[in-house]
Amino acid sequence: MRVVISGAGAVGRHLASDLAARGHEVVVIEQDPATMHTAQDWAPEVLVILGDACEPWVLQKADLSTADVVVAATGDDEDNLVTSLLAKQEFAVPRVLARVNHPRNEWLFNEQWGVDESVSPPHILTAMVEEAVTVGDMVRLLKLEAGRVALVEITLPDDSPNAGHPLYEFRTPPDSAVVAILREGHVVIPQPETVVAAGDEILALASPEAESVLRAALMGEN
Repeated sequence: MRVVISGAGAVGRHLASDLAARGHEVVVIEQDPATMHTAQDWAPEVLVILGDACEPWVLQKADLSTADVVVAATGDDEDNLVTSLLAKQEFAVPRVLARVNHPRNEWLFNEQWGVDESVSPPHILTAMVEEAVTVGDMVRLLKLEAGRVALVEITLPDDSPNAGHPLYEFRTPPDSAVVAILREGHVVIPQPETVVAAGDEILALASPEAESVLRAALMGEN
């Protein structure tokens, strides 16, 4: 897979290094010379191009038309939006991911701006905090499909009436699916006959409309 990343800051460098280590072809675009040299030292196997990713000629230099994925990962939301729009409209990149630095701008990161998926670090941190301290409440970990679907998590409390019962007994709503169960440090791939236990962390995909019904089903409240 060929991936082009705009921004060679901490996020871009770590992402580029990780993807390259997994065998992907990675190109990074960075407009600050000092940051570019830092990225080259960090991941010498990654091609780093000096330039502004908001400029079409720079994207052409990175051969964006052959990219499978573009990640707009700078610390500037406006730059990330412009890069995303150019990647999708001018270079027809199949998948465009964008970093949202300020949560108030998250509503802009949609298909109209060429963004297939956006990631908001502040929202992820909020979800991680809630996940660490909340039992019995549903936590939204990650939004997918431009917010039409979310990865959610719920931890079954000790007094859950569903503990000891198989998943096929739960009346989960349409537009939802249990995708994994985390139990004592292990990942359990759920089957209809999988029996849940108190303390299980249940991961599911659900539309916003289905979340409340899904929570009630998993908690044994319906």
